[in-house]
Amino acid sequence: MKRFPHLFLLFVTLCTLLAACAGSTTSSNTSTPATSPITLNAFAAASLMESFNEVAAAYQQLHQDITVKPNYNGSQILEQQIANGAPADVFASADLANMVKASDAGLVKSSQVFVKNRLVVIIPTSNPGKIQSLKDLARKGVKIDIEADSVPAGKYSRQALVNMSKSPDYGSGYANAVLANVVSEEQNVKAVVQKVQLGEADAGFVYRTDVTAAVASKVTVLDIPDPYNVIAQYPIAVVKSSAHASDAQSFVDFVLSPAGQVLLKKYNFIVING
Repeated sequence: MKRFPHLFLLFVTLCTLLAACAGSTTSSNTSTPATSPITLNAFAAASLMESFNEVAAAYQQLHQDITVKPNYNGSQILEQQIANGAPADVFASADLANMVKASDAGLVKSSQVFVKNRLVVIIPTSNPGKIQSLKDLARKGVKIDIEADSVPAGKYSRQALVNMSKSPDYGSGYANAVLANVVSEEQNVKAVVQKVQLGEADAGFVYRTDVTAAVASKVTVLDIPDPYNVIAQYPIAVVKSSAHASDAQSFVDFVLSPAGQVLLKKYNFIVING
């Protein structure tokens, strides 16, 4: 190498560079791996669809490694899915009964009511049934769509009709007359909304929150007076079989937080906090 000093220097330089690269590779291989993305399966009542989509999006902005994947349906169907082993992390029901059923079966941790809701009657804007008031629902020939009595909204609607029948303003036969006009029973509130706005029924019982911005121009709302109305309570809980229990609890905490409650109130829910 004495005869070619420049070659010797080049050799040393190359060895140094190779050593540095090897060290860099070793360092990168021993670094802490990135956090794996997590998907939370939130089983939520169909009436929560629009609001929970926004709540989930807001939560994901705060937790970039978590995706909230909602599954919407009637609360009674969701409870059965969880009981049958469906991979759920969070259960949000539109009634206390299905949450109690899930709790008694050991499927969920402790629950908490996070919002409330009230019933309304909707009619198509074209008003084919010529309905002007709630009394017209008892008129023979009116086509009414309602949820099945196993669905929380269906149960609440029947309770409201019984309450109205106790009032001289409607008469003792009111509930039976209205129910005699039922032409279809659905498994969730969204199915009732769809049929009414398409004119397949003259009227339907749904929640106030189901009259969303997308629906408002297609239906007219008849309020059920508070003395007869039934206020729905919505409980939420972490599912015991969740593979991501701490993250699921974090999502539940967000729903109950002021930020989550503001979003729910935006969709006309009666919030618990704020």
